Amino acid sequence: MANHTIQPPVAVERRPLHALLVPFPIVCFTGALLTDIAYWRTAEMMWADFSAWLLTFGLAFGVLAALAGLFDFFTNRLVRHYSRGWLHMIGNIAVLVLSVLNAFIHTRDAWTSVVPTGLALSAVVVVLMIVTAWLGRSMATSEMAGANR
Repeated sequence: MANHTIQPPVAVERRPLHALLVPFPIVCFTGALLTDIAYWRTAEMMWADFSAWLLTFGLAFGVLAALAGLFDFFTNRLVRHYSRGWLHMIGNIAVLVLSVLNAFIHTRDAWTSVVPTGLALSAVVVVLMIVTAWLGRSMATSEMAGANR
């Protein structure tokens, strides 16, 4: 007879749904900054069009990620306990609001669709995304560290 041991059930780590969705708006909004820079340097209208499309897709996925993030935020008491959780949420909402404004700016004609306001907003959004990503990651790390104790 073979020696069979009973294994305890494997703990399944709960991954927030918004963590699966946020890479899409991050890539789109970062791409919008890069295409804004390309337009600023070349004045080739194709780059401004790319920026407008990237902002549109980033906003579509960003709204989905925000809805999932709000669900995760309001269903997880531990996340709401951290001030970083609140800052992460508010920062991500600011990213979406600034990106909506940026999308409207990108509907202008020619040079004014990007330079200087669109380019500046794209840069602010990317910096804000870096800050909110750091806040979210540090909060997740703290949460996991607390769960292991």
